[in-house]
Amino acid sequence: MTTLWIIWGLAIALILTSGVVLLFGAPYIPTLKKQQATALDLLALKPGQVVYDLGCGDGRFLAAAARRGLRAVGYELNPFMALIAWISTRRYHRQVKVKWGNFWQADIGEADGIFVFLLDRFMPRLDKKIKAEAKAGIKLVSYAFKIPGKKPAATKSALFLYIY
Repeated sequence: MTTLWIIWGLAIALILTSGVVLLFGAPYIPTLKKQQATALDLLALKPGQVVYDLGCGDGRFLAAAARRGLRAVGYELNPFMALIAWISTRRYHRQVKVKWGNFWQADIGEADGIFVFLLDRFMPRLDKKIKAEAKAGIKLVSYAFKIPGKKPAATKSALFLYIY
């Protein structure tokens, strides 16, 4: 009986944390390997440079970035997904940091590139954040959603590159 209550408690916690994430970003939808590779190609960062994944989910993009020699920082609001990302990127612990928290409060000043898979309604807010906090010349790749009023520098396979 106790095991059943633990399972129900975990299920309810998972549902609640997933629901809260929708207030600040997007639901967890994994980025496929092809899109990860294309995003990293579009960013064209050099080994040692820093890429941020805002809403890193399970950490797949962070691991792909580390394999290319990048330093990667991922922010994830959902504690369960943050734990999964942390576990799945442990082999790259010198290159990857997973931070459990709200990326809207994150300092993005160190980033040379940013990858996001957000919802349309958050793109204007992200544009303002980047303009206010990021260093000049930062590159942003957005999967599936454009920044209103800003022309992408390149587009490939539903990925949009913006240079600030």
